[in-house]
Amino acid sequence: MESREGNWQEFEIWLQELRDRNYRRSLIFRGQADSEWRLETTLERSGHLNMPIADYYELIVRRVGPTVGAFSSMQAPPFNENLWKELSDYERLSDYAGYTGSVFDQTVFPGGENFEYVAYLRHHGFPSPLLDWSGSPYVAAFFAFRDADPKIEKRSIFVYCERPQGVKGGTIGEPMIQIPVGRTRTPRRHFYQQSVYTVCESANNRKWQFDSHQKVFDNPSPRQDFLGKFDIPSTEREKIMGLLDRYNLNAYSLFESEESLLETLWLRANRT
Repeated sequence: MESREGNWQEFEIWLQELRDRNYRRSLIFRGQADSEWRLETTLERSGHLNMPIADYYELIVRRVGPTVGAFSSMQAPPFNENLWKELSDYERLSDYAGYTGSVFDQTVFPGGENFEYVAYLRHHGFPSPLLDWSGSPYVAAFFAFRDADPKIEKRSIFVYCERPQGVKGGTIGEPMIQIPVGRTRTPRRHFYQQSVYTVCESANNRKWQFDSHQKVFDNPSPRQDFLGKFDIPSTEREKIMGLLDRYNLNAYSLFESEESLLETLWLRANRT
């Protein structure tokens, strides 16, 4: 992992340096409110790091899907017995065209036709194997500095590029990060936040499971993953939040809720 530290101006200089490298894939960004935090999905934080992928599919579709459909705007897809068996089939999901080596085929799940539902659950707080990023470094900066907690010393903005050289490979079954794709009519805030997701999978005892992004970043393969981290002191918070708000990047423009409107008004009222 490439690590830097400095003020906002130095972050923007570093960002331009990364763009000048002309990676084959786009950069995506994630802001975290404390530089001490690891990169973890909400599924990891719920205590289910290595949950089998077939089990997660059954949980969100068969077990909680009917209630989600009854009480929310999202209709969960019908439970597909054949897909559930497929997700339990190590051999079937171990040959993803376009990669050197065998990895989990994420176009089956959580990508593909299930992606809209999985992304909906992530956006509404259900523990998820998806790690959320943004196509915008400024949206990431907003989330890094949104929390006004005075005890936080430094905030972090992560930068990730999958396949910076245009290729990807690895040892069969080892943790690997992918960007799931699929059809989606995600909420408006997904568009405003320029949301992008990553998922990490591995195999254990010939079963595919979700795994930790941090494992990949702690043992990087430069040809298939680039991760950068820039730490900025919390003393920059007021300046950065004010700058973002002047470009109309604030809680209300990203969430459009009454709570986010009042949060934005409070920020403006207390700006010096």
